Order: sequence, then C-alpha cells, then structure tokens
Amino acid sequence: MEKAIYIHLPAGKRLVWYLAAEEYFAQRIHALLQGFDNDSGEVLFTWIVPPTVIFGRHQVMQNEVNMAYCEQHHIAMYRRKSGGGCVYADEGNLMVSYISTSPHSEQVFQSYLDRMSDCLRTMGYDAVKSTHNDIMVGEHKVSGNACFALTNATIVHGTLLYNVDFEVLQQAITPSQEKLAKHGVQSVRQRVMNLKSIANRVHLESTQALACKIEEFWCNQTYIPTENDLLEIDKIEQEYLDPTFIQSR
Repeated sequence: MEKAIYIHLPAGKRLVWYLAAEEYFAQRIHALLQGFDNDSGEVLFTWIVPPTVIFGRHQVMQNEVNMAYCEQHHIAMYRRKSGGGCVYADEGNLMVSYISTSPHSEQVFQSYLDRMSDCLRTMGYDAVKSTHNDIMVGEHKVSGNACFALTNATIVHGTLLYNVDFEVLQQAITPSQEKLAKHGVQSVRQRVMNLKSIANRVHLESTQALACKIEEFWCNQTYIPTENDLLEIDKIEQEYLDPTFIQSR
C-alpha cells in the first residue's frame, strides 16, 4: 500500500487554524498530489495545541462547555464546521488530520481507523477500533475520531490521548448523563486513558515523539506549505473566529 504525503505545518497556531488547513488542503489535494510520484491519494498531518475546547457544528455551546471554568483558566473555546461531540485538547493530546481523494467517506473512515489501530499496535499497544469510531485499548478510549465528506475528498480528524490533563478535561466539558450512560460510564474520566500510562514496547517520551511515530508509519514523502498556502489558511481561519459562528446555536 502506498504511503501518504506528510504536510509539515508550523507549530503554535490556534486549533481552528489547523481545521482551516484541513479545508484548504482537502480543496486542493488533487493539485498537491500531482507534484509527487504517489498513487495513494492521501495526505496527513499532526498538530498539538494549548488547552482548547472544540464543540460540534450543531451543539449548544452552553450545554457542552463549562464556559466559566474555561474563561477563568484561559482555555480557548471554538466551534467546528463538522458535527460530533465536544472535545478538550491540550499539549498532551496529539491531533491527527487525514485527507483522502476518495469520496467514499465511510470506507475511508473505517480504513483510517483500522490503519491507526495497526499503527498503535506496532508500538506495542493492544489497540482496536470500536463501534463508536473510537480506538480502544482494553476498555478505555485512547482516540476519538470524526469524518466528513466533501465533493472531491474525505477528511478524517482524530485525537490520540498521550498525556492529557484529565482533571481539567472533566471540568472543561460537560456531557449529559444520557450521553455518558450510552457508553456505560459515569464520567468522562472513567472512560478515557492516556497512552503514556499504558505499558508498551516503544519508548515515547512526549506527545511530539508520538507524532514522529505516526509520521513514520503513515508517510514516506513530505510537503512543505508555501507562503501562499499559509496566507490562504489564515483567511479560512477567520470564519471560525467569527463570534456569530461560535455562538450560532
């Protein structure tokens, strides 16, 4: 199987900048891949952000986010354009963006989950995908994922919990008891686990070390964005920063 092209993006951006990058490269993936001798039709990048809450397109912000806590602790709050639930990310959470030229989104999604599980197994984790599109090690979730289709591509984005501060996570997001009950747990903290706390055969000393292992498994060529690429991503990011969009539900 051909490996994906890895896109090396600058560090230190807001979470929604990387979501804007997903949009930008999904719209231009066919042109980007023409510059490579590669038939996979795939690109991938990883990113790490400071403490941030990101909630789904159709969610009511006040129902999902402990806004007072986030404001007090300087945790950024954004809405994304895709659906799904509320997610907390910090420097211990590796974010993964995967884009395929295939329009068959469900097939792409399941293939991504299988391959990411395989990737984690090469590191010594007993990882398997779940029926909820999570990746599990034993009874605990180590990766949450979502997928959405464009006319010419499919985007999958996911998280890999390496060393997330679960105490802050549990304070920052407020899922309903009904949602927790669906997964058979009483709290967010009960359901998730950090990869750092699970024994494996590959030594990983940081979230960035995990990112390097992901890149090594998935990719064998690299694309460095141009100055124009970065400026166009900046423009798309402004849509996410619009207060009307953030408060739209």
